[in-house]
Amino acid sequence: MEDKRNIPIIEWEDLDKKKFYVFGLCMTMVIRVSVYPFTLIRTRLQVQKGKSLYNGTFDAFLKILRAEGAAGLYRGFLVNTFTLISGQCYVTTYELTRKYVAQYNNSNTVKSLVAGGSASLVAQSITVPIDVVSQHLMMQRVGSSMGRFEVQASAGRRFHLFGQTRDIIAQIFKADGLRGFYRGYVASLLTYIPNSAAWWPFYHFYAEQLANLTPRDCPHLLLQAISGPLAAATASTLTNPMDVIRARVQVEGKSSIILTFQQLMAEEGLWGLTKGLSARIISSTPSTIVIVVGYETLKKLSLRPELVDSRHW
Repeated sequence: MEDKRNIPIIEWEDLDKKKFYVFGLCMTMVIRVSVYPFTLIRTRLQVQKGKSLYNGTFDAFLKILRAEGAAGLYRGFLVNTFTLISGQCYVTTYELTRKYVAQYNNSNTVKSLVAGGSASLVAQSITVPIDVVSQHLMMQRVGSSMGRFEVQASAGRRFHLFGQTRDIIAQIFKADGLRGFYRGYVASLLTYIPNSAAWWPFYHFYAEQLANLTPRDCPHLLLQAISGPLAAATASTLTNPMDVIRARVQVEGKSSIILTFQQLMAEEGLWGLTKGLSARIISSTPSTIVIVVGYETLKKLSLRPELVDSRHW
């Protein structure tokens, strides 16, 4: 019987790329729809001063739902869907970097660390302008805004979502020029590169440890589904302080990471660095399970035909 301690990893060269991209786009879209409300809540919690509006994740969910309806939980979603492009660039960079690093070092930890960081660098270069716009849209509340910009009233127009987007883009450009769309770029890199670089090694580490502790007939996919959220919680906890600073830099228009950190510490102390962490973990748990199960299943479905029956994945 196969040794459960060696959970097989499907590498880039094993995949049918056409299937991989088609299935991947569908899977990513489903995930985005399911977790977006918690992304919005996390951002609002991180930007608010103290507990001026919301007392926590559940309180924010109820207040937004009551005041703004279900649509309020999806403010900025249409703009955010453009990050599907960066998602595909992320997985491509990750897999190609693993393949490249394998020529020099076959350690799975090293391959995951380097590939995760590289993939995040490429993805964030595409994602940050989209995030800046979508986050300003997330900040729009009924009759007010939590951010620097407020969309103009659109009375008499039923479908005004793209009008709000154009309005925010115009205000960002007027205030900051093209640089405004990359506000917080360094903070994003300092958040997401370590997060991604940490997630993949922890994911494989937890999977290996669980494999050692469970019966040999325990399905690989179950171990991976448990390992994903554990890795996400670990990486989120380690990088949340920088994520709070990133959100404030992008939404409040601050230009200095250090000054933003100092202001946050002065106003809210160490607690301020944990803001939005519960929402981040809550959103990452189901999404990570779906991502892991979906991604591993996606790779199995995308295997080159000649490999489907030749090995046990």
